[in-house]
Amino acid sequence: MSFFAILFALLIEQARPLARSNPVHAGLRAWSLSVSRNFDAGKPHHAWVAWGLAVVLPALLALAVHWLLLWGLGWPFAVLWNVAVLYLTLGFRQFSHHFTGLRDALEEGDEDRARELLARWQQVDVGDLPRSEIVRHVIEYSVLAAHRHVFGVLAWFSVMAALGIRPMGAALYRMAEFMARYCKRQRGIATQTASVALQRASATAWTAVDWLPARLTALCFAVVGSFEEAIEGWRFHAQRFPNDNDGVVLAATAGAINVRLGGEALRARVEWLASQGFEDDAESGDGGSTPGREPEVGHLRSVVGLVWRSVVVWLLLLALLTLALLLG
Repeated sequence: MSFFAILFALLIEQARPLARSNPVHAGLRAWSLSVSRNFDAGKPHHAWVAWGLAVVLPALLALAVHWLLLWGLGWPFAVLWNVAVLYLTLGFRQFSHHFTGLRDALEEGDEDRARELLARWQQVDVGDLPRSEIVRHVIEYSVLAAHRHVFGVLAWFSVMAALGIRPMGAALYRMAEFMARYCKRQRGIATQTASVALQRASATAWTAVDWLPARLTALCFAVVGSFEEAIEGWRFHAQRFPNDNDGVVLAATAGAINVRLGGEALRARVEWLASQGFEDDAESGDGGSTPGREPEVGHLRSVVGLVWRSVVVWLLLLALLTLALLLG
C-alpha cells in the first residue's frame, strides 16, 4: 500500500503541483503561529508543549483519519488519504522551477540573470558572485530542497508504514521542518513570536527528526553515484558544514558527483531582513570545502540525474517490499 500511495502522490505532484499559497499550508502555518503565541511562555517546558501541539497534534490527526477510513470505509479510502497526505507534504515542484530557471540562465551565459534568480529564490545578497560559486550555491540549495521536500518525507512515511502508522510520519516531518525554519527566522527579530526556548526546542527536535532521513538520503546518493567517494565524503568531510545533518547530505553529494561544495555562505539580503524585522544571522557561517572538481554547469545535470535515480531506487525498494508482503 505504501508503494502505490507514494507512486500516485509523486505522479499527481508532477502533473499538478500544489501552489505555495494553498489553503491547507496556510491553515497549518496559522495553527503553528497560533500555538506559538498562546502556549509559548518562554520556559523550556512551555516550548516543548507548544512544539508538540504544533507538530505532533497534526500528525496524530492525520493518523486518526487514516484509521477511521481504514476501519469505517475500507483500505481503498485509506490509500486515498495516504496519497492526499503525501501530496500535501511532498514538494518536488515547489523548488524545481527555481532550479530550472537558474540552470537555463547559466547555460545561456547570462550570469547577471542567474544572480538575480538566486537572490530572489533564497533572499540572499549575491553581490558579484563568480560563475562557479553561483553553481555551487544552486547545487547546495537544490540538493537540500530535494532532501527536505522529497526524501525526508519518503523516509519518515516508510518508517512509520513499517509500524502501521503511515501518514503520521510524513505529516510529522513536514511540520517539524516548518517549525524549525519558522523559529530560525525569528532570531534577532524585535517583536518575535517564538521565544528563545521554542527556537532551541524546534532546532533540537528538527535535528533529531532529520537525523535518519539525512543519512538515508546520503546512502541513496552513494548507491546511485560514486559510492566510495560519497561514503568517504560522508565520513571525513560532513563536519565542514555548519549543520550536521545538512553536512552529511552535502558531503555525500560532493563525493557522488565529484564536485567541490562548502565554503563561504551567502548572507540574507539587507532589505529583506529589514522588511521582516530581522538582523543578520551570523550562525549560518562559513565552513571548509570538500575535495572535488570546480562546480560547473554540467554538475547541475548530474544533480538532476542523482535525484531522479534516487527516487527510482526508493520506488524499487518499496515495490519489492510490497511484493514480498503480498506473496508472504
